[in-house]
Amino acid sequence: MRAPTLDELAPEGHDFEADPYPVYAALRAKGPVHRVHLPQTGDCWLVVSRDAARAALTDPRLSNDIRHSSWETDGGHALGVNMLQSDPPQHTRLRRLVAGHFTPARAAALRPRIEELATTLLADLPAEGTADLVSRYALPLPVAVISDILGVPDTETDRTVFHDWSTELVMPTSAEATAGAAAALADYLTALTARKRAAPDDTLLSELAETDPESLTPDELLGMAFLILVAGHETTVNLISATVHSLLTHPGQLTLLRSDLTLIGAAVEESLRYNSPVHGTALRFAAEPLILADTPISPGDAVQVSLAAASRDPLHFPSPDRFDVTRRPTPHLAFGHGLHHCLGAPLARTEATTALHLLLHHHPHLTLATTPTNLTWRASTLLRGLPELPVRLG
Repeated sequence: MRAPTLDELAPEGHDFEADPYPVYAALRAKGPVHRVHLPQTGDCWLVVSRDAARAALTDPRLSNDIRHSSWETDGGHALGVNMLQSDPPQHTRLRRLVAGHFTPARAAALRPRIEELATTLLADLPAEGTADLVSRYALPLPVAVISDILGVPDTETDRTVFHDWSTELVMPTSAEATAGAAAALADYLTALTARKRAAPDDTLLSELAETDPESLTPDELLGMAFLILVAGHETTVNLISATVHSLLTHPGQLTLLRSDLTLIGAAVEESLRYNSPVHGTALRFAAEPLILADTPISPGDAVQVSLAAASRDPLHFPSPDRFDVTRRPTPHLAFGHGLHHCLGAPLARTEATTALHLLLHHHPHLTLATTPTNLTWRASTLLRGLPELPVRLG
């Protein structure tokens, strides 16, 4: 008999996707680890407290390699082998190959380009009226940034279609659609890598394509390109739009921020805590028996850490359901913890703070163009975000 889904644990009539936090709070009140069923994957142990989350994310007995799973043994790598699905020493080797491209210094050096892209997008918005902030700003900005870094051609077709594929992969709509997106993205990245080998340039994919096969196998190259392309923009789209949403639905906080723009960095950090764009980690699998927060975990069992739930743990965050841009400190887990701490965190922070600063400068009277209850949240076991955010400009 399968475990209940999170939807099934919600009170009758409660929309879990619109507001998952009461469900997390109810689970956390009963204990830090619970057995739940994740659609499209299966039963797993869900970690909902911050202390247990940090313990799970640093426990070497919990492997990111799906071959330790009781579900399957063939590896399950639809798009190559990537850092997210590997453990040391493989993970260490793969991460070292690209880590230098995602340091705080490299992110800071990209700020002028991010400002240029953001300014162009804002100039294309009408001076007044309404617009969808996701499709017109929060989405194209990080898509353009990661495309520039990786080397995806600067064409609307290429950059739009890869986003469509990646969204299907991280927020599946059906098994058939997900398989089709995986195959299409794999073919696209394989062809793009071949073009980079034939005509090298100064982009990251070109650099990776020239890497010695003994240091980076073809499957690892494909997996690296996939992970950077998808993780490099999906989460930032959600971060930018969720931050704007939180500010527009908390007018007192928005007024405070407008009166002191030095709080923009703190506002982004609070948004990461309050509405984590990465809702849950990739699954980890018990390589051996272990006890996690007094809960026995059997070999092969899957474990997911709810970063969203951990970042609203009242033991660490007073009034955790309050959005407060002056909150100090903010030791959230939105970017994970331990070996798999998000490599792109400095870039995401730079993009989000830049995007927010310029948006408020160009549209100081920005308001929500609909009621919050009319908004639809798109959710998966990994990510949560707004597909649309209609705003009134000015």
